Amino acid sequence: MRMEVHRQVDITVPETDAGTRLDKFLAGWISDYSRVQLRRAISNGEVLVDGKTAKPSYRLIPEQKIECQLLAPAVELPTPENIPLDIIYEDEYLVAINKPSAMVVHPAKGHWKGTLVSALSHHFQSLSNVGGPQRPGIIHRLDRDTTGVIVIAKTDLAHKHIASQFEKRTTIKEYLCLTLGIPDRDRDNIDLPIGPHSYQRERMAVRRDHPKARNAQTFYEVQERFRHIALVKAAPKTGRTHQIRVHLTHLGYPILADKLYGGKYPVSAAFLKTGRDIEKDGQEPVLTRQALHAARLTIAHPKDDTPITFDASLPNDFIHALKILRKED
Repeated sequence: MRMEVHRQVDITVPETDAGTRLDKFLAGWISDYSRVQLRRAISNGEVLVDGKTAKPSYRLIPEQKIECQLLAPAVELPTPENIPLDIIYEDEYLVAINKPSAMVVHPAKGHWKGTLVSALSHHFQSLSNVGGPQRPGIIHRLDRDTTGVIVIAKTDLAHKHIASQFEKRTTIKEYLCLTLGIPDRDRDNIDLPIGPHSYQRERMAVRRDHPKARNAQTFYEVQERFRHIALVKAAPKTGRTHQIRVHLTHLGYPILADKLYGGKYPVSAAFLKTGRDIEKDGQEPVLTRQALHAARLTIAHPKDDTPITFDASLPNDFIHALKILRKED
C-alpha cells in the first residue's frame, strides 16, 4: 500500500549557500527526499526560484526565495515480519526493547524490510499512531548499528506523554562506547552545535556556521582505560542525529569501528591487544560496527509519572571486545 500527500516548503537562500546548485541546496534542507526525487520535482515545476521555474543545476544567489509544492515521495507501509525481539519490559502502555545492530528502526529508502517497525507490527496488536502509519509506536530512534534500549508506545496517550519528556529533556539516557584514543579528561561536558556536514550528506559535524545547526550537549565520563582505547559512558542531554559519534570524533576520540566517522574499521583482536593489525588467515574481526550501546534509559511512566529505568545488556561483540581488552580472552 502506498500513500501520497502534498508538502509546502519555503526557504530563503542564506549567504553561506551562494553559488550552490539548486538540487544540492534542497537536498540539505529536505532530508526525506532523495536528490533524484528533488531533481524530478524541480524539472516538473514543483520548485520555483523567485517565482520562476529553474533547472536542477541552477546556481543560487543569497536572499532568493525558493517555493516548493512537493508531491511527497511514495511511502511503503510496513509489512509485519516475524523477527525475534529482546523485550526488556512490557505493560499495557509501553514496551522497552534491546535493539540489535544491523536493524533500522523504521522503513526508509533502501531499508524496507527487516526493520524494528516490521517486527513490532507482527508481535503487537496495539501500537500508537501518533507518528503516522509508517512509524507505529516509534517515539525515538537509534542508529542502524547502535544497540540498546528503545521505548515503544502502545497507546497514543503514552506516546504523547513520553515524547514530551524527550522534548523537554527530562529523560535520562546513558550510553556505553569504546573510543579510539583515551580522552584527556576523566569527565567533561561537550556543548557544541551540530549540523549537516559541509560535503558528505550522510554525516553530521560540529557546525557554528550553518543555519540548520542546533545546540547539542553531551556529558561523558571515562570508565576504563586500556592501551589505546577507552570505555566511555556518554549521557546526551539533547538528541541530535549521530550526536555522541560527532562530539567524540570532534574531540579526536572517534568511536571504535565507526566507519562513517573514522573510528578504525573493522577491528581485529590483534588491534584490540596491540594497537596494530596482524595478518592471520581466517581471523574474523571482533567489531564490524560502531561500538556504541544505549545501556540505560529512565523515563516517567505515562500511567502515574513514577520513574522507571530500563537496562539493556551489552551485545556479544561488545562483550567480546571488552574481554580482549581486559585480557580475559
